[in-house]
Amino acid sequence: MRFQAAVLRSYEDPFTVEEVALRTEPADGEILVQIAGTGMCRTDLAVRHSAGRSPLPAVLGHEGAGVVVRTGSGPDTAIGVGDHVVLSFDSCGQCRNCRAAAPAYCDSFASLNLFGGREEEPPRLTDATGKALAPRWFGQSSFAAYALVPARNAVRVDPALPLELLGPLGCGFLTGAGAVLNTFGAGPGDTLAVLGAGAVGLAAVMAATAAGVLTVAVDRHPERLALAERLGATPMPAETAGLPERIRHLTDGGAQYALDTTASGPLINDALQSLRPTGTLGLVARLRTTLPLEPGTLDRGRAIRHICEGDAVPGLLIPRLIHLWQAGRFPFDQLIRTYPLADINEAERDCDAGRVVKPVLLPQRTSR
Repeated sequence: MRFQAAVLRSYEDPFTVEEVALRTEPADGEILVQIAGTGMCRTDLAVRHSAGRSPLPAVLGHEGAGVVVRTGSGPDTAIGVGDHVVLSFDSCGQCRNCRAAAPAYCDSFASLNLFGGREEEPPRLTDATGKALAPRWFGQSSFAAYALVPARNAVRVDPALPLELLGPLGCGFLTGAGAVLNTFGAGPGDTLAVLGAGAVGLAAVMAATAAGVLTVAVDRHPERLALAERLGATPMPAETAGLPERIRHLTDGGAQYALDTTASGPLINDALQSLRPTGTLGLVARLRTTLPLEPGTLDRGRAIRHICEGDAVPGLLIPRLIHLWQAGRFPFDQLIRTYPLADINEAERDCDAGRVVKPVLLPQRTSR
C-alpha cells in the first residue's frame, strides 16, 4: 500500500512530503486508520533537538484521528472497520503502572513512543526506493494519509463529530486538561497559575474554567494572553515585575496549583514562589538544562512533580473532553488552524513563531 507522508530525513532539514509504502497488514491487536487530521505537537518538533536519540528518517505525528479501514484479530481489536477513532500514546498494557490505570507511566513508555517502537516489530514503512523508515512514532506516525497502530492506542468517537479536528485531544489538549482534572483534581474554590499559554497551557485554562477554578495565565505573547482571557483566565505578561507577588495577590494568598509548560528556570522559580503553603507545581515540558531552585521555593510544604500525558487514561479523558466541548465548556476548536499535509513546513514555522496555537495537518485522500 502506497500513500503520502511527511518524512523527516535529518534533524536540520525541512520535512519532505513523499510517497511511502506500508509493507504489512494489521497484525493481532492492530488497526489501519485512514487519517482525517493530525495535530502538530511540540514533542514532534523536539525531535530536531534530540541529540540523535530519535531514529531518522522517520514519519512523525502522534495526534492523529481517522477512520478504521482494516483490522487484525485478537482481543484488543474490539474496534471495527468504519469506526471513527482518536489516537493517543502507546503503552504495553502489561506492566504494573498500565495495570494500575497509569499508562502514561508505562515501564516501556520511552521505547514504545520515542526511541523506535516495539522491539519485535520489523520495519513497516519504506520510502519510494525501498529504504526502511524508523518504527512508529508514539505508536502512530500519523503525519501521513494512513497509520498502522495498536488498537490499544485508539479511542472510538461519535461519527457525527468533526473528526479532522479531534486528534490533538490525544496528546496536547489531553496533557493540559488532564493536569488540571486528573493530577490536581482541581475544582470550585481552587486557584491555578498557568505558565505558558500554548496548546497545553490553554487546554489547562479551558479545563480549569470548566471546573470552576480561578486561573491566572502567564505568557510573553499578547495575543496568547488575549486568548487566555477569552477562555476564562486572568492574563499576566511574563515580564511583569514581581510576578510571584502579583499572582499571590490575584489568588488570595497564593495559587494552590501551578502548571509550567515552558521549561524556563526563572518562570519555574516564579511559579513555586507564587504557590500558597502546601501548593503543588506540575511540570509538563522536558527540562534541557539543570534546574537551579532559589532558596525558599520548596518551603512550607510546597511540592513539585512531573506530569506525563495529563495522568490520563485516554479512553476515559478523551470522551470527557468531547462532552465538555459539546456543552460549550472546552472550546478547543478555537485553538486550531488547519493546513494541508503538503504545507507541513509552513505549519512548523507558524508554530515556532507563535502565529498558531495548534496546527492540524489534513492529508490528501489518495492511496494505491
